[in-house]
Amino acid sequence: MKKLFSSVLLRKMLSAMVFCWPAMLFAQDELAPVSRTYAITNVNIVQAPGRKIDMGTVVMKDGLIVSVGKNVSIPADAIVIKADSMYVYAGFIDGLSRVGLNKPKDEERGQRPKDPGNPKPEEAGITPQNDVRVSLNPSEKSIEELRALGFTAAHVVPYGGMMPGNGSIILLGGKSADEMVLVNKSSFYSELSPARGVYPGTVMGVMAKYRELYRQAALSRAYENSYASNRAGIQRPATDRVIEALFPVVDKRQPVLFKAERVIDAQRVLTLQSDLGFSLMLAELKEGWDIVNKIKSTNAKVFLSLDLPEDKDKKDDKKKDDSKKEEGKKDEAKKEEPKKEEPKREEAPKTATAEEKAALEKRKAEFMAKYVGQAATFQKAGVKFGFSTLSAKSGNIQGNLRRMIEAGLPEDAALASLTTTPAEMLGLSDRLGSVDNGKIANLVISDKPYFNEKAKVRYVFVEGTMYKFEVKDSKESKDGKKGEGSKDSGVKAEGEWNISTETPNGIEQSKLTLKKEGNTISGTMSGGSINPAVGIDNAKLDGNSLTFNFTFNYGGSDITVEVAVKIEGDTFKGTSTVAEYGSFPTEGKRLPK
Repeated sequence: MKKLFSSVLLRKMLSAMVFCWPAMLFAQDELAPVSRTYAITNVNIVQAPGRKIDMGTVVMKDGLIVSVGKNVSIPADAIVIKADSMYVYAGFIDGLSRVGLNKPKDEERGQRPKDPGNPKPEEAGITPQNDVRVSLNPSEKSIEELRALGFTAAHVVPYGGMMPGNGSIILLGGKSADEMVLVNKSSFYSELSPARGVYPGTVMGVMAKYRELYRQAALSRAYENSYASNRAGIQRPATDRVIEALFPVVDKRQPVLFKAERVIDAQRVLTLQSDLGFSLMLAELKEGWDIVNKIKSTNAKVFLSLDLPEDKDKKDDKKKDDSKKEEGKKDEAKKEEPKKEEPKREEAPKTATAEEKAALEKRKAEFMAKYVGQAATFQKAGVKFGFSTLSAKSGNIQGNLRRMIEAGLPEDAALASLTTTPAEMLGLSDRLGSVDNGKIANLVISDKPYFNEKAKVRYVFVEGTMYKFEVKDSKESKDGKKGEGSKDSGVKAEGEWNISTETPNGIEQSKLTLKKEGNTISGTMSGGSINPAVGIDNAKLDGNSLTFNFTFNYGGSDITVEVAVKIEGDTFKGTSTVAEYGSFPTEGKRLPK
């Protein structure tokens, strides 16, 4: 009984020391969030392709998944997220990316090297000793963009030439480069990129140089092993950072991650692999459908590009409509102009040109079908693959996945290529890739099945840290017509509101004052721990959905609160979110004038 009383008392004391405008939030330089325990309830759990639990619960604690199922007990200190029939998946894994990297500036060339035929390694793009962490920036915008799509981990490689450096597997969350890295030196990244103005200045030169360096490394490694077994009377091995960086590749302890977009590049890489015998990951492949069986015979691990050619059919239809309208206007204008006599000209027969054009369009359509259907081709051939986002625009990724599915890729196969397969290929199956007990709490929650055209990502967890995404109910149509939930729906936000927020330390009372001028909403928050009053930012009213954020200073530190509520007459309900501290129920009541 005494132990139970002590435990309850300790829990209350800890709750009183954290979050939400409590008195001791920033009493120290760094405090853990109010709770590192989350429970996602009433959610459809897609544990892995082919494994699903309807309307279950997922519990996370200290960055790990601890319970998954229907009859799961929820810890007393858990922050509960009522998912309301949403869908939860394992966080997606990007097989080849430069997400989070500071792009190097394109510096002007200096003086021509004294010996272009034998340049310094860095002049030739040979820097395999480089560590990707040097350029990794946790606040880089691309991290947020990829995370908003459901990606929680990525295989990141450095910028550079034929041998840019070592890749690392990172988590898309964290405050420092070292904190983000899950697996350092996970791959030896390579490209068939010629150097500028020096040797190797051609693709054939790159392949020759690659063979030369690899074989030098194999000889040096053998000499080092011999020297280690008997050092007496033997000259010590020479040190060379470039050659030494290849030792793990020679020993087959580190795979070579080779970028190969075109089919000819893939064939050249496969030739190198056959000659030298290294473990191969073929990545950012865009045109591999014709050599799928050859790739299969090598047991190379494959990451297909998520970049697809633009589907111009809809654009062309729109252009035709616009063109017809424009021609109509020109015809009207011509009617008003006096007709001019023009000399008659003999026209060349158009039959051959039309046939050639038709044949060209047919070849284009066939190529597009193969390109978009590449993933389905690999799946049917029994070749496992992941996806890479290296050249894909983040805004096109979900649409491109749907295009691949429409071209014959089963949804389960698409999900596997985002989760279980890359986890397996990168040696992460014990930590990532499925929603199972003991795995890292990397999750994505969408309001509809992820591959549904209307699906929106609502929450992403990276190692137990929550990222929430607000989704508007509807938008103003392009032709200017207002739909349901539009800005002119008649809902009024202006006025004074009493706000109550449920926190682990009790109900926090505050006051919200809103003003509206045209379509601009402004206002202030005050009361409770918010003293003096502060202005609100980014206020938006979309239908009855009101969102805004505000920042106040407490103990010398700034706290940013994101508020999202739905107005019903003179009341509203929703949540207040403070970064990793979680979301808390919030209610408001409009004060009479």
